[in-house]
Amino acid sequence: MPNKRKSNRAANDADGAVPEDGAVATAPATGATAPLDQIESPPGVAMPSPASSEATTSPSDAASAPDSIGKDLSIQRMSFPVVGIGASAGGLSAFEAFFSGFKDIKEPGMAFVLVQHLAPDHHSILTNLIQRYTRMPVFEVDDGVVVQRNCVYIIPPNHNMAFLNGALHLLEPSALRGQRLPIDYFFRSLAHDQNEFAIGIILSGTGSDGTLGVRAIKGGGGMAMTQSLSSCDFDGMPSSVLATGLADYV
Repeated sequence: MPNKRKSNRAANDADGAVPEDGAVATAPATGATAPLDQIESPPGVAMPSPASSEATTSPSDAASAPDSIGKDLSIQRMSFPVVGIGASAGGLSAFEAFFSGFKDIKEPGMAFVLVQHLAPDHHSILTNLIQRYTRMPVFEVDDGVVVQRNCVYIIPPNHNMAFLNGALHLLEPSALRGQRLPIDYFFRSLAHDQNEFAIGIILSGTGSDGTLGVRAIKGGGGMAMTQSLSSCDFDGMPSSVLATGLADYV
C-alpha cells in the first residue's frame, strides 16, 4: 500500500508527533541491507562491525552522556521482556488503541518504553492519555531511571534516549532537527542491552525511522511487530519495516 499523503498540518496531531521542523526523518532506503552504523550509535554501546568492535561514541555525544556511560560496566540484562514502541504522525490514536488492550491487565510481566517524534518545545499529553487506558504506572522518563516490569515509560521532548545497563538515559540530540531518528537510536541500544528480551513495535508514522532499529533487535534474537497498514493513519514507518520481511507479527 503506498504511503497515505497528508499535509504537515494534518500530520501534526494533538500530541505534536512530527519531526521537529516539519521534515520527514528518513532512514536508508526501504529493504536495503544497510549496516547499522549508518545511524548514530548510542554513547557507550559498542556495536560490532566487520571493521572494529570498539565503541562508536562520538565526541559530541560523549560530552553530554551520563557519568555511567562509557565506563566498563557489566550489562544488567533484565529477566523480563522490554517492549520499545515507536510512532510518529498518527501515533496518538495508535498508542491509545494499543494500550486499550491492557486496560484490565495490571501485571503483564514486561516493561513498555514509548518513543514518539515530538517537536522540542511541545508538551506531550501522552503520559496522561496512556494512564487512562492501563492500570500500570506511567512515567515520563527521568535520566537514569532503572526500568521495572509492569511499568510504562515515555520519552520527553527534545531528547534521544538509550537503554544502557538496565536503565534509561536521556541524551542531547546531536543531529539537526528534522534529521533525527530517535526510534532507531533507542531500538539499537535496547537490542544491544537486552538481546532476546528486546521487543520492537512500530506504529503509525511517516518516513522510515525504526527500520534499522528493528534490524538490530532481530539481529540480537529479539522480536519485531508492526501495526497493520489498514489501521494506520500514516503507513510509512510500518511499510518500511514490513518491506524488510523481519516483522514477526502484524
